Amino acid sequence: MVIRRMPVAGMRPESKGRGARMARRQARFTAQDLADDPRLRDHSPELWRPELGEVQRRLLSSAVRCFAANGFHATTTRDIAEGVGLSPAALYVHFPSKELVLYEIIRVGHERVLAHVQDPSIVGSGSSADRLRAIVAAYTVWHARHHVTARVCQMELNGLTAEHYAEIVEVRRRTNAYFRGAVARGVADGTFAQVDVERITRAMLSLSIDLVRWYRLDGADSPEQLGDFYADLALRLVTGPRD
Repeated sequence: MVIRRMPVAGMRPESKGRGARMARRQARFTAQDLADDPRLRDHSPELWRPELGEVQRRLLSSAVRCFAANGFHATTTRDIAEGVGLSPAALYVHFPSKELVLYEIIRVGHERVLAHVQDPSIVGSGSSADRLRAIVAAYTVWHARHHVTARVCQMELNGLTAEHYAEIVEVRRRTNAYFRGAVARGVADGTFAQVDVERITRAMLSLSIDLVRWYRLDGADSPEQLGDFYADLALRLVTGPRD
C-alpha cells in the first residue's frame, strides 16, 4: 500500500542529489513543529514497553513523530534527540542505532494490535457475525487511537534490516491468518455468503489500515465511531446472495 506523506507547505526548491533533498526536508520540520502539530497527536506514548526507562519512552515518542512526518531515512538522530531536549549523542546511550528505534516502534505496534484483537472479550464473541464485527471494530479503533505509530508501521518497513523485516512479516502473517479464520468460520457455518475469503480479508484489513493516511483525533469521528462504521461495512462484504 502506498500512503502519501503529510503535506509540506512552503517547501523550498530542492537542490540536486538525494543528500540535498533530505537536508531540505529535514530543515522544514523542527522539533517544535512536530510537537505542536495536531495531526501527530495520538495515544502512541502508551504503547511503549513499561520496562523501558522514561528517557527511552520519550525518545520513542519523538522518533515516531519524526518518522511519520519526514520518513525514516530523512530523519536524523539529531531530530529525534532535539524532540526531547537532548544532544544527538544522547540517543546512542539508549538505542545503539536509529534502525533499532524504528524496529522497536514497528515491532511494538504490530504485536500490540494483534494482541488487542485477540483479547478474550473478542475471541469469545458468540456468533460468527458478532465475532467478525468485534474484531474489525477493535482493529479499527486501535489504528485510530495510535494512528501515528500505525502510519510508521505501514510506511517505513523498508528502513528495517532484513532480519527485523522478516520478524515483522511473520507477525503480519499471523494477523492476516486471524482475520481469514474469522471470515472462513462464518462461511463454513453458513452465516456468511460463499465469498472469496482471501480477497475479503485483504479488503477488511485495508479499510482499517488506510485511515492512518488522514485520521486525526480532533476530527469528526471518534475511534469508536469509526470502528463501528467499518465493522458494519465489513459485515456487508460477507453478506449477500448465497450460492
